[in-house]
Amino acid sequence: MKSSIYDCVILPLNKVHNRAGNITVVEGGKNVPFDVKRIYYLYDIPGGEDRGAHGHKELRQLILAAGGSFNVMLDDGLNKKIVTLNRPDYGLLIVPGIWRELMEFSSGAICLVLASEIYIEDDYIRSYDEFINYKKK
Repeated sequence: MKSSIYDCVILPLNKVHNRAGNITVVEGGKNVPFDVKRIYYLYDIPGGEDRGAHGHKELRQLILAAGGSFNVMLDDGLNKKIVTLNRPDYGLLIVPGIWRELMEFSSGAICLVLASEIYIEDDYIRSYDEFINYKKK
């Protein structure tokens, strides 16, 4: 799998300002570069806890901080970088073949994830050693 952390980018999402509040519309195939087949969110994460710590073989994701903030550590087996998500109108596109860990959640943070596929257990790489071996293929 030849993907790298440099293939993972921040996507700005349109924010419409209104006196009554802002709205951001997310549409699969338009401002998200894949059809969205699953949506889930993480919340009530205890302080000091991390989430994620896995990779995917085929799944693409757009991760947003719907509330609060958190960091996403991206790892392609050679390079690592940390991306801070703290605005609901920006999302982090994660391509297949990237190890990710979500960490340092602020109090009340909500992590919204849009996924290109339904849940498929065989797509997950749950061990870092297995991930490194997968990247060598």
